Amino acid sequence: MVNWERMYDCHGDIDRVPELLALVEREDDAEAWDELGHRLVLEHDLVFPASFAALPRLVRLASRSARARRLAGVIVRRAAGGHGCDDLLAGCADAIDELRELLDRHLRSRPDDYLATFLDLLAAKEQYHWSAVVGDFSDDFYQVACPHCAAEVTIAIGDYGRYSAIRDWNLGDVDRRGLRPADPQALSGVGRWMHETAVRDGESALADGIAHLFGYAECPRCASVFNIAEEYASSNRPVM
Repeated sequence: MVNWERMYDCHGDIDRVPELLALVEREDDAEAWDELGHRLVLEHDLVFPASFAALPRLVRLASRSARARRLAGVIVRRAAGGHGCDDLLAGCADAIDELRELLDRHLRSRPDDYLATFLDLLAAKEQYHWSAVVGDFSDDFYQVACPHCAAEVTIAIGDYGRYSAIRDWNLGDVDRRGLRPADPQALSGVGRWMHETAVRDGESALADGIAHLFGYAECPRCASVFNIAEEYASSNRPVM
């Protein structure tokens, strides 16, 4: 049983969230859902004890409520932050397992909110870093330091090109070098899962972007070649 007397929300209240949960469990009340979302996730991506206390109930609703599925996904995506609720998060393990299965089923239906669901599922798999930075690869940029000469390299993966470059704020991206996408058969770990899932669901643009993100770039300064995802993750992965 949840001790709601300790589960404050973003306003510091302890009684409003359980009231709202009981209401949305009875009926799909749009105003109640809006207030619940504002109480569980602050604008600056902060979550609170009430957020994790509500998560199992949201997951139980998620099979029949898109609002519940989306709100549960938002909470899980914020779980990497400094919320001070690690014990509560650990207690949500079963609910997050259930959420992973539900999100994967939703992806297989090829929904309009495919990318958002894909990112929610990455977070549910504790891949918080990629959940936070992967886009639709129409206009994606990643900044990485060359592991050999430490030059700041811009990685572009979008409709305008897929290249590494040195960014000059007056001239733009200069000395561009084409990226070398990964061989899908050579991928492993989260990169392989991401690519295989996108291919499975017919998301060809997403799959191609992932192949480039987990592929290789040439440094325009020293001409060394490095793995983009490895260098980006090592510099930007959040400390848990």
